[in-house]
Amino acid sequence: MNGGDAYGVMEAQYIRRHHRHEPRENQCTSALVKHIRAPVHLVWSLVRRFDQPQKYKPFVSRCVVNGDLGIGSVREVNVKSGLPATTSTERLELLDDDEHILGIKIVGGDHRLKNYSSIMTVHPEIIDGRPGTLVIESFVVDVPEGNTNDETCYFVQALIRCNLKSLSDVSERMAVQDRTEPINGY
Repeated sequence: MNGGDAYGVMEAQYIRRHHRHEPRENQCTSALVKHIRAPVHLVWSLVRRFDQPQKYKPFVSRCVVNGDLGIGSVREVNVKSGLPATTSTERLELLDDDEHILGIKIVGGDHRLKNYSSIMTVHPEIIDGRPGTLVIESFVVDVPEGNTNDETCYFVQALIRCNLKSLSDVSERMAVQDRTEPINGY
């Protein structure tokens, strides 16, 4: 795995366990981690929504799902302007609510991410004495003609970092609202 991110012991264990990609020649792979100050159930409630990635992914403007949201379902995603793409067709490869694992493969669209597949895992942790969440997202993708391995990895990592930052912001806002809501009307 490359990416320049230093992993702690727990992150490294989770990556070895859940994020095994077998890159072929002319592919790059990496894993990114994000610590979020919100409990796992809140973070997972956003991540698991294959039909609503726009709830936290800032570059998604619209999503339409074909299928019952089970493994093999396909979503058509519209991408906001500013990126070198307008659509992406993605298939749900893995959804495990017990282990908090989501796997997606891009199967079409007008972009350069060929043979892209990603895995996201969500793990409970304690941050400053409160329930928090460790999110890990890894990917493997072809290096397009005319690009280097480093350029391709850097581009995908930048997109994922942006998505993880937004996931963190949305989750932490939800967690604060949860703590400030009155319990049983009091």
